[in-house]
Amino acid sequence: MARSRSTLTRLLAPTAAVAALIGFAAAPAHAAIWTSSDQWGNYTTSDGYILYNNIWGSGAGTQTISADSSSKWSVTANHPDTGGIKSYPNAKKVVNKPITSLSSLTSAYNVTVPSAGAYNTSYDIWDTDYDYEVMLWVNYNGAVGPLGTSQGNVTLGGHTWTVYKGDNGANEVFSFLRTSDSSSGSVNILPILKWIKDTKGWWGNETIGDVQFGYEITSSSGGLNFTTNTFGVSSS
Repeated sequence: MARSRSTLTRLLAPTAAVAALIGFAAAPAHAAIWTSSDQWGNYTTSDGYILYNNIWGSGAGTQTISADSSSKWSVTANHPDTGGIKSYPNAKKVVNKPITSLSSLTSAYNVTVPSAGAYNTSYDIWDTDYDYEVMLWVNYNGAVGPLGTSQGNVTLGGHTWTVYKGDNGANEVFSFLRTSDSSSGSVNILPILKWIKDTKGWWGNETIGDVQFGYEITSSSGGLNFTTNTFGVSSS
């Protein structure tokens, strides 16, 4: 929020005036580059990320997303304490490369999340045809759970995950839930995609489209804040 200097409303003696002028140094004005409370509000940043408010579930309340940049943005959400996912505010980077054409795909994150509510902080990775969805839950809270059945634990990409495999009727979903919560770190995503393809044979040489990162919110009654302090995706 922009701030402005206070207007002097009284005369100062010369000495006091000089001292006041020397000490008068307001912080630089600052404002978010984008704010939206629209259900489908979205914004493309100068470095090619797409920010998306994305209130898609039924029975949702209100939600506002505010961004300083693609890597620093926050969400205030007030969704009722009822079941079902209400929203997935996120930042997205489009990769658009087949798995076998990728030599690296990594990401880093740092978030501040509430201790109340029901949500997960997750990557949502899609192929270009939206036939397959790969979710990487780095932390989660409350009455939330993945789709499908457990496939056991695996250590990949710098983390240990419990893997779930399911189908929502529109696409197959592979969910990787970190075995302990993390608010910051980096993920080597490519070995996870190759494990799905080469070790498990659950998909072929899919072209990876969207790499999204955000908060899948089921409930946040009273208004809760979710802050992305840093985030970025790198691929080659």
